[in-house]
Amino acid sequence: MSVVISKLAEQKQVNGLDFPLLVTPPNHDVQKDEPSFLDWVSENKAELHDLLIKHGAILFRGFPVDSSQSFEDMLNQTDYENMPYVGGAAPREKVTASRIVTANESPASETIPFHHEMAQVPTPPGYIFFYCETPANKGGATSLLHSGEICQKFFEIDEDFAQKIAEQGVRYIRVMPDQTDNNSAIGRSWKETFNVKTREQAEEKMREAGMSWEWLENGNLKTETAILKAIRFDEETQQKVFFNSIVAVYTGWNDARNEGKKAVSTANGDVMEEAVLQQLMTEMDESCVNFKWQAGDVLWVNNHTVLHARQPFEGERRILVSIACK
Repeated sequence: MSVVISKLAEQKQVNGLDFPLLVTPPNHDVQKDEPSFLDWVSENKAELHDLLIKHGAILFRGFPVDSSQSFEDMLNQTDYENMPYVGGAAPREKVTASRIVTANESPASETIPFHHEMAQVPTPPGYIFFYCETPANKGGATSLLHSGEICQKFFEIDEDFAQKIAEQGVRYIRVMPDQTDNNSAIGRSWKETFNVKTREQAEEKMREAGMSWEWLENGNLKTETAILKAIRFDEETQQKVFFNSIVAVYTGWNDARNEGKKAVSTANGDVMEEAVLQQLMTEMDESCVNFKWQAGDVLWVNNHTVLHARQPFEGERRILVSIACK
């Protein structure tokens, strides 16, 4: 059996390559029979991984993935190592006992800005996997953006500021509630964020991550990350990437506890250049790919080289996700 490449109306070309790559079933058995499909994934996992590295994202469409369990079974045929969602800000719900959770559950009216998944932690995941259980009636695209492409544009917009970000790195400051606030896009409690039950356990996790912290009187927790790289060089694809959460934090970390513009700074404490970020966000919107989800779609994303975002939507929408360290 082989990997069949098809065309997606919404895809674009990045460095002469389809982005995202669309993969469809090679025959009727793989299209209709789940055991045959799982065998196909197992037999072609090396080629699929190579394609993921080469293209940055793969959309699987038309395969028999009709539940969270079949999504998990698909991932279990690969060599990707499951990674717990520890350190992320977004409220999520555990779906399966092993590796599947809900995607960011922030309000449908809100845009989730472009980011590399968990770029605000020292060891972010290498890969993200999305599964569409229920597509939105309107909107709700998971937007994809090639990080190498936007990194180049960042330096073109303001080389001096981009170089400062590259040289200094950034810090992220966040106040986490004692109990998860589902009305906030960053409302995950410190207990869920660090997967702990006590303050002592949370402090151990933060110490391991090189973070500083302050316990507030109301039970909330104010954290500051170690200095993290914001411009990285991806060895596999030999390119500089805009690997950070600057835009997402600056524009999206706003709630009763946080102000995005104060939540990210350079290592020296300098604030972000608003005019530069505004121009960069315009470039992001113009350069990204938005495709309409179909029920059963599975999307693999190389988190090393691709940023993602979520567009507002109307109606019911349920996207599931899993992350892998390598």
